[in-house]
Amino acid sequence: MKVVNLVAEVDEEKCKACRTCERVCPVLAIKVENGKAVVNPERCRGCAACEQRCPDYAITMAKREEPVVVGVSMNSVDYNQVIELCLRARLHPEQIICCCTSTRAEEVAAAILLGARSPEDVSFTTGARTGCKVGCIQSILRLLGAAGIEPSPPKGGWQWYCRTPTVWDIPEKVKQRYTGRGFRFEDDIRLLERVIAAPLQGVIVIPMRGRRKA
Repeated sequence: MKVVNLVAEVDEEKCKACRTCERVCPVLAIKVENGKAVVNPERCRGCAACEQRCPDYAITMAKREEPVVVGVSMNSVDYNQVIELCLRARLHPEQIICCCTSTRAEEVAAAILLGARSPEDVSFTTGARTGCKVGCIQSILRLLGAAGIEPSPPKGGWQWYCRTPTVWDIPEKVKQRYTGRGFRFEDDIRLLERVIAAPLQGVIVIPMRGRRKA
């Protein structure tokens, strides 16, 4: 959950329609129309990326009259489905995947189960990726991929970073080549799978190569 107290405002006299703000907004809340940047205040999550990146200092962050609370309740979804999606993404449901907003994997999974189909959708509904906007997209893309969703970056988007490989993605020939040089890939995988499958909220989770039961 995130409480949004700020909203972006554009000084039209300074705006030169460079579209930098469009490219950096993680929730697609700002776009250029008729030669000027226009903010959709209902979508803005107050991350200040547009303000920080505007080369003409045309954007400022103003205090909202009423704060907006952003978040997805676990009561709105079947939590067993949340667990299953997180495990497919190889993330523990209670694992924090966005340190800036303290958003957990379970909340992102719930957002996806409720219809989020892109990192922008996830950011809009959960608040994740509205802080530094750097590392958390990896976990968001993993969860989307685990749900069978492979989104494409928005046209001209600058806040997307390629999905990085995990230890599970290392090719077998690479493992064989480097295992004798001190790398312990299988040990790492076993340890991580134990962490991911750790009990949570009274739910018993069977290791990832097996099945989960409540």
